[in-house]
Amino acid sequence: MIRHPLGNTGLEVSRLSFGASSLGSVFRPVQEEDALAAVHTALELGINYFDVAPAYGATLSETLLGKGLAGVPRSSYILSTKVGKWTAPGGYGQDHFDYGNDAIRRSVDDSARRLGVDHIDILYLHDIEYGDRRHTEWALQEGIETLQRLKQEGRISAFGIGMYPPDLWEQVLKTVPIDVGLSHNICCLHDDRLEQLLPIAREKGIGMINASPFASGLLTGRSAPDWHPATPDQRRVFAEAADWCRTEGTDIAKLALQWSASREGIPTTMFSSADPAAVRRNVAWVGEIPDMEMIRAVQNLLTPVKNQTWRY
Repeated sequence: MIRHPLGNTGLEVSRLSFGASSLGSVFRPVQEEDALAAVHTALELGINYFDVAPAYGATLSETLLGKGLAGVPRSSYILSTKVGKWTAPGGYGQDHFDYGNDAIRRSVDDSARRLGVDHIDILYLHDIEYGDRRHTEWALQEGIETLQRLKQEGRISAFGIGMYPPDLWEQVLKTVPIDVGLSHNICCLHDDRLEQLLPIAREKGIGMINASPFASGLLTGRSAPDWHPATPDQRRVFAEAADWCRTEGTDIAKLALQWSASREGIPTTMFSSADPAAVRRNVAWVGEIPDMEMIRAVQNLLTPVKNQTWRY
């Protein structure tokens, strides 16, 4: 699989990357056997970048990803995880936040143990906008300072932030000394706001990663999870677009991934799946030439939700 430089980090990431949130049964119940097979399939097909977080499945995703990567030469893959946010067993909405030095260091140690490694390639501050942004300044001060020290100490190779809001991204890219940005849901069939941020990132040498090309489930042709903040009317727009694609003999998920992965200036597009067959399908889709006429037609159907800001 083609690899691209990730900003000025010195790391090269595969065109598609593997987000491990699904391993923690975030979208649907997952069997361990399937989760491990999905990781192994990704490796087999040339994916070299894997991202996870302790908040995904209340540490289950990290545990299973660690099992999936066990025995794989450490130099053959790039690994990232996150700090600052923890989720209690039971799923979304039961979150705890701590961007202090001590909490971050404990989190790194715990994540490394679960993942079976002694070095994290990229470490992100996780969801610093949550809680109506009451933790944001804390994260951007003590949190960033701690990540800088961890990099100086050699515990991590690069650091950044993983979050959603485009307006906060603009502020961060202009003012915060990060190496990498992990954005989600802003480079999808219905949302092009990441592309508007790329000139700022490029000027700063920041590598921007595009996650959630399926809009956290809205662009899969199936129902999005209950925790997704889209309204019933908004969900209906996506469902009708998916139905139209089926009548035209195609899959809205295919068009969504192909469009996101074809954007210039974005080193990697990150999807999440605990289904090895879906991993193979996604890699195959990206190897095809996109039908841009069909993509434009679907984007027209999605006009009512274009650049919609969700409240995660």
